Amino acid sequence: MKLSEFIGSRLIKTAVAIFITAWICNQIGWPPVFAVITAIVTLEPTVSESIKKGFIRLPASAIGSAYAVLFISLFGNSPITYTLAAFFTIATCVKLRLHAGLLVATLTAVAMIEVIYDNFFISFFIRLGTTSIGLIVSTAVNMFILPPDYTQEIVKNIQRLNSKTGKAIEKIFTNILLEKDLKDRGTMEALQRSLQNTDTLIRYQKEETKYHPLVGHEKHLFQHAQEQIVTIRMIHYHMENLLNTPLDTVTWTKEERSVVLQAINYLSYSMEDEKNFEAKRHDTQLKILTELFWEDNEEITKKNEQHPTHFPPELIILYELLSIFELVTEFYQTKSPIEKSV
Repeated sequence: MKLSEFIGSRLIKTAVAIFITAWICNQIGWPPVFAVITAIVTLEPTVSESIKKGFIRLPASAIGSAYAVLFISLFGNSPITYTLAAFFTIATCVKLRLHAGLLVATLTAVAMIEVIYDNFFISFFIRLGTTSIGLIVSTAVNMFILPPDYTQEIVKNIQRLNSKTGKAIEKIFTNILLEKDLKDRGTMEALQRSLQNTDTLIRYQKEETKYHPLVGHEKHLFQHAQEQIVTIRMIHYHMENLLNTPLDTVTWTKEERSVVLQAINYLSYSMEDEKNFEAKRHDTQLKILTELFWEDNEEITKKNEQHPTHFPPELIILYELLSIFELVTEFYQTKSPIEKSV
């Protein structure tokens, strides 16, 4: 196992940023505390985020420094100075929409009060300079030392999400067939949280490619992962459709229920791991369900000639299940090096 994997790349980069920041400040003769605080709180998940937020945090820090100097010159080192410096720093940053710099600016404002004794003008520029050093160092460290790469984490997340989705499908469809309570939405909410986490990592990786483009195997892996997450999102769409559709009593025979349950169990099993997916068996189950769908459709159409637009629960269940089967085929159809790389 690599050292960066054991300790964590973000922790390593934070330590390096602190050391470099403190060293530079000591060489210049400036107090390193503000620069170190800035370096710690401004290390972002991506280089792009570090740069974008850096342009916001610098003027925000200048605002905090200016208020600290102003109020200490008026009230000295007193409780009202801390209160007013923090209050006006936050209010100004919010008004100017410098939200990303709010924390750094406020910390700068209140921390400066303790160390300003004379020559307010020079103190202002020193604090602004130390903040700038912290911002520049944290961005440079993020760019050149263990650059962010979320590809492998994205791939692992998708594998786990696919497995969880398979288990959720089994639970939801089985509950419907056994006519159990369907109001529990905790399963879908958990899946949505996992999906959102993976979407965030994908967004980070897209931003990171502006500065560290993916090439070769990694590029193919990331593209394939993006295609798979779109497919999973569509599977969730069909699951939501089923949960949001009022269903009457299912009138399948015992044999028909058994056929559908068998298909559901296989689907869940195949989604646990790519190694479990068998194209022939998958196609067989898909064919059986399709035949059942058309048989039910023909039979129900004859019984409901006066209401041809009414969809009974059997057809709704089969339609959503068939759609998910097709999407699982799509999920696995393009062989990729995902399994080999993790």
